[in-house]
Amino acid sequence: MLDAPAIGRLADAFGGAGFDLHLVGGPVRDALIGRLGNDLDFTTQARPDDIERLLRTVTRATWDMGRAFGTIGGRVREADGREWIVEITTYRADAYDPDSRKPVVAFGDVLDDDLKRRDFRVNAMALSVVTGAFSDPFDGLADLEERVLRTPASPELSFGDDPLRMMRAARFTSQLGFVAASEVVDAMTAMAERISIISAERVRDELCKIVLSDAPRPGLDLLVASGIADLVLPELAALQREVDEHKRHKDIYQHTLTVLEQSIVLEKARGHAPDLVGRMAALLHDIGKPRTKRFEASGVTFHHHDVVGAKLARRRLAELRFSTEEAKAICLLIELHLRFHGYVEADWTDSAVRRYVRDAGDQLERLHILTRADCTTRNARKANRLRTAYEQLEFRIDALAEAEELDAMRPDLDGTQIMELLGVGPGPVVGQAYRFLLERRLDAGPLGEDRAREELLAWWASRDATR
Repeated sequence: MLDAPAIGRLADAFGGAGFDLHLVGGPVRDALIGRLGNDLDFTTQARPDDIERLLRTVTRATWDMGRAFGTIGGRVREADGREWIVEITTYRADAYDPDSRKPVVAFGDVLDDDLKRRDFRVNAMALSVVTGAFSDPFDGLADLEERVLRTPASPELSFGDDPLRMMRAARFTSQLGFVAASEVVDAMTAMAERISIISAERVRDELCKIVLSDAPRPGLDLLVASGIADLVLPELAALQREVDEHKRHKDIYQHTLTVLEQSIVLEKARGHAPDLVGRMAALLHDIGKPRTKRFEASGVTFHHHDVVGAKLARRRLAELRFSTEEAKAICLLIELHLRFHGYVEADWTDSAVRRYVRDAGDQLERLHILTRADCTTRNARKANRLRTAYEQLEFRIDALAEAEELDAMRPDLDGTQIMELLGVGPGPVVGQAYRFLLERRLDAGPLGEDRAREELLAWWASRDATR
């Protein structure tokens, strides 16, 4: 299962000191299904000081940020250059205080007790790298074969010890294609409120892992069905409740998940790695619809749901501790995702195309993907019309970009040239002049320096005439 001389040296160090050392958890599971990575988790009866001392006999690249929880980490290199990132943890049994976000750590001396406290049976298997013994006290192999998630202890006890395990169940349904057992789903539903004691950062990380998986729908469905989404991403849960029994508009929740799935297909087809910003924009692009839903003579409308959705997303992303850069990009995409429909309804001028590019900025490729993915109509003629229109728009963008350097959308004169021409120093008027020239650039394309100077002087003279 693990042919690694460096890990053999680690096993010799622990075994020689009278300790066992077990590969445990996800790495065992992943090795059994043929997807072992280079991050390895081990457990041992040795205490943190002994772990650090023994690990240092194999590598000097160690860290102890998890010492309080019994974990010492390190980087172990093979002679051929391969690296293993290892974390070695003392046998333990964690339990959360009902009012605390942090586990109470108790070290143990028995492997089976340690395995019993793990999240799921498929992660409660261990392989001793000292003796070669395989331990599976909770029949994780059977669950692995059935692709089902069950807990070693009762789900209530497991989720009570660490409520984040409920989100991890959702993550594994997406990442591994497993199905949560009925008792696991029941416990998640009954204990959903317990997720509120978990830090926003840990919740965000699990949510991101679901969204970045190849198949996020099952995990998101489980979060919504169990009620956990009401607490961690209520805007998504609200879409699921937006049911129109008279079929006057499409199912917004199912549409949203389809857009996310289609964005993943396009992401891959266009040669991109899994993209958190683009996928989160797809997931949140319609969250403004419940707030803007109106019944009018023409039918159901959601006017300005793009703007409202961006505001809602900004607040939620801040609460989940997304970075400022990620939140800004996601919200911009939500705000712009309807802009293309104006192109379908009326031929855009070159000026309108330039503004589309300018407003998208460095998010243009993500906007291409989101806008294309947002077409979920079953009407083949309409779908073909939208697809053709967007292909035409992208062609026009590419053609203008080649002719006009759209990627460098700047006026023909810079700030220094503006000040020299107008005979002014730094101040608000320079910014006003810069914006005037940028608007002319958007309207007419590249002017060239001579024409830009003429138009700027004319603008300056008109200002003097009105004062």
